[in-house]
Amino acid sequence: MYQENQLVELRVDRFVRERLDPAVERASAPVTIEAWEVPDEPVPFAQAVTNAFEPFAVGRPWGRPWGTVWFRVTGTVPAEWDAEPDDVELLVDLGFSSGQVGFQAEGLVYATDGSILKAIEPRNGYVRLQAAPGDTFELFVEAAANPDVGSEFVDFVPTKLGRKSTAPDRLLYALRRIEVVHRDREVWELIQDVWTARGLAAELPASSPRRAALFAALDAVVDTVDPFDVAATVGAGRAALAPALASPAAATAHRVFAVGHAHIDSAWLWPVRETIRKCARTFSNVLDLMDQDQDFVFACSSAQQFAWMKRFYPELFERIRLRVAEGRFVPVGGMWVESDTNMPGGEALARQFVEGKLFFLEEFGFEPKEVWLPDSFGYTGALPQIARAAGADYFLTQKISWNEVNRFPHHSFDWEGIDGTRIFTHFPPVDTYNSQLSGAELAHAEQNFADKGRANTSLVPFGFGDGGGGPTREMVAAARRTASLEGSPIVRVATPAEFFAVASAEFDPAPVWAGELYLEFHRGTYTSQARTKQGNRRSEHLLHTAELWATTAAVRTGAAYPVAALREAWQTVLLQQFHDILPGSSIGWVHDQAEENYALVAASLEEVIASSLGALAAAAVGAEGGTSVEFNASPFAVRGVPAYGAGVPVGGGDARIVADGGGHVLSNSFVRVRIDEAGLITSLLDTTNGREALPPGTRANLLQLFRDTPTQWDAWDVDVEYRRSGEDLTALDSLDVVADTPELVSLRIVRRFGASTVTQTLSLAAGSPALDIETLVDWHERQRMLKLAVPVDVHTASARSEIQFGHIDRPTHTNTSWDTARFETPAHRWVHVADATFGVGVANDSTYGHDITRHARDGGGTYSLVRQTLLRAPLFPDPEADQGEHILRTAIVVGGVDRAIEAGYRLNLPSRPAVGAPVQPLLASSNPAVVVETVKLAEDGTGDMVVRLYEASGARSTATIVTTFDHHGVQETDLLERESAPDAVTDASETTVVLTLRPFQLVTLRFARG
Repeated sequence: MYQENQLVELRVDRFVRERLDPAVERASAPVTIEAWEVPDEPVPFAQAVTNAFEPFAVGRPWGRPWGTVWFRVTGTVPAEWDAEPDDVELLVDLGFSSGQVGFQAEGLVYATDGSILKAIEPRNGYVRLQAAPGDTFELFVEAAANPDVGSEFVDFVPTKLGRKSTAPDRLLYALRRIEVVHRDREVWELIQDVWTARGLAAELPASSPRRAALFAALDAVVDTVDPFDVAATVGAGRAALAPALASPAAATAHRVFAVGHAHIDSAWLWPVRETIRKCARTFSNVLDLMDQDQDFVFACSSAQQFAWMKRFYPELFERIRLRVAEGRFVPVGGMWVESDTNMPGGEALARQFVEGKLFFLEEFGFEPKEVWLPDSFGYTGALPQIARAAGADYFLTQKISWNEVNRFPHHSFDWEGIDGTRIFTHFPPVDTYNSQLSGAELAHAEQNFADKGRANTSLVPFGFGDGGGGPTREMVAAARRTASLEGSPIVRVATPAEFFAVASAEFDPAPVWAGELYLEFHRGTYTSQARTKQGNRRSEHLLHTAELWATTAAVRTGAAYPVAALREAWQTVLLQQFHDILPGSSIGWVHDQAEENYALVAASLEEVIASSLGALAAAAVGAEGGTSVEFNASPFAVRGVPAYGAGVPVGGGDARIVADGGGHVLSNSFVRVRIDEAGLITSLLDTTNGREALPPGTRANLLQLFRDTPTQWDAWDVDVEYRRSGEDLTALDSLDVVADTPELVSLRIVRRFGASTVTQTLSLAAGSPALDIETLVDWHERQRMLKLAVPVDVHTASARSEIQFGHIDRPTHTNTSWDTARFETPAHRWVHVADATFGVGVANDSTYGHDITRHARDGGGTYSLVRQTLLRAPLFPDPEADQGEHILRTAIVVGGVDRAIEAGYRLNLPSRPAVGAPVQPLLASSNPAVVVETVKLAEDGTGDMVVRLYEASGARSTATIVTTFDHHGVQETDLLERESAPDAVTDASETTVVLTLRPFQLVTLRFARG
């Protein structure tokens, strides 16, 4: 029987290929084609159609890399055709290859009035003309010659196609076809019947009676349909297969909620400007499909993509608005973009939800209740709390199925964050967010589902992404046929909200996963494209600073609050936190633009800051006269300057530097640091308790160079095998004293290796427990990785790393396969290793990648090795990644985790000198463990002041927030500044707010001033 079924498969496949597929077109007719090539960047329809179009023929090459050609198509539907308007279509083949559908040429079709009809992609090349026989038509096709940079992700060969400036000047495509076609809808329906039945049969056990019945029915189709007159016999063919397709699914079958979807990366192997056009193409397809099928539902994340439609395609946006109101074009996720979640700072991740949800509420009156991040590269343990604080109830991702080593134990569960907050989470067991609803995919979803016995429901996102055009009418047909089909899961086209309501109700209680969702893959994204990462970090802290001083100026002086400038800056930064921009996994063009955008953000925010400080200085000078002060935007006092205020820094100091053999000793009242003749740290003594931080025989500030040739994805991956090929960079060009004052002592060290140069400045300030290291790298290595090593003489099983609004403890041992796979990890401003009585923190100003390991100590025991991953040099997708100069700042600080926290803020929020007078902070926290992260004015323009704070130590903490501004009440709110039930405030007056916070709790307070 098995062999017989194989023969039926071959027979059916050939019959479909040679008889049914050609018969879908009853007739075709030529059209007239003219073309105009856009000389540079894309232009809008109104500009394009005013140009001179020239005759163009099928077969002719077109399209330089990243170029655009407009085709004007005119024709007449042959009068002799017996065709309904719905069955008259224009078929377009721009020269598509058999490769990835979303990574090549695409087109957008316009009517003569500028309205968008539909898009053209490799597997979605039709346009319904809605024309009767004898009618004439005229259309315009905006064709994008996007190169296939990915080459199907097999070879990862360096390419010049990733920048328009370096792409070769050659034509990429040849127009293969543009014709008007009479479509035979019944033949097309039979093809869908066969596809569904054959796909299901292939997944059933060889001995299954259902499998045999399906193959028998398929065999009957071939017997019934006349290969020489398909159109006349297609009905009989469908009737032969109908009983097999009418057999209903078992009541116990797995339930699939099929959600129309198109994962469109907001930039990746194309620039942002092309993403905008990809969105227009996909969304126009979706709207056309909704016109054809009243049951079709589409879920779309990323407020940014909706905002692009509103700005660049207003007519399309208004059509989307109507479908949103119907509940069929469904905004999901609630974020500005599908961001990375490892590297954005706490406030930035919060603003992803604030900006996203405000857009959806303002434009549609709709608030998504789920977080939708199918493709981001791991998920911070802070996300459950942030998401719930933004009003989300559910979370969805697909990416953890990419784990290299460990299979995640659940597909539906409660995810618990670092503060104890839980959110119901689903991983679609179909293991793709680009499903076609094939028999193989549906069977995999059912068989792979890890929570059988407790639950029976999963979600399948279906549709071609990244410019592939989204869901197709073939996919919708597949969903219809599998709504209840024996042997198959039960498929229901639905919204994510409908799925989550059903899935969450299946558990009482749900299994729990606590802590981060670490992706055992793509670990190189914590480091690749250092300039993009540094731009993000700088921008986040400039936004923090600008909001603080603008709020202080508004409250103290009545200065206008720069709403537009701040919102524009935030939206730019949030866009560039997209999960292929901030992680450094895009083409060079994307990262070049990111750097330009960060420079514009910095210029805008510096204007805001200067204006705000000027207003504060003018008010202060008028009262007391001008003097030199420093404005401190950090939540911790610095050299006598109050947190979030301005004051005169305390002078004097106890910093010293003395020669010691061939090296030097730097010291103050907190630490004594010995630097040897090679510029390496051989001793770091905490003089307050006499504890040596370095293990015997080790040296810190050790730069190490590793071979970096990952097995698969260059910019994305770091393989653990890099550790086998390390080289310590100890050769020294020069070592000089460059500062020797009571306030500051410094050494400068220069090293050369390969084609690169490193200049380090090691500095110790008076009264500081931290040694600061500025590392300037002129980097010209390829496929190399540079790390900075700091050994610490503590025996501990875990290390702490800062994440959003708190920190996470990760094992430093490798007891389990989960521990072993976590060999490179992300951190924000600091990491810290400690035993019961002593610790050392390593802080940074723009480094995210780290590895922290345990090693045998001379004399017994173990020590911890902390390494920052400073730079990489992958060749794909950007062969010029990270080439050139970089300045990276590190601080090695002795003491508890509180000192690491302070050092992280100090490096990232340096004080600003100005002429003025001391400025009293608007508020202060009585407990350093309760950190005020953000001070701003309310989003609704009322003038209320909003304060975001969190518990930073990981313990239950109480604090009094002392206020120095007039207000008439305070309330706790969610991230969108809507009143929420009291949870942290235990008492409040005109000048104080008393808080009790659980470990890592995030709190937003709104002070009424309007």
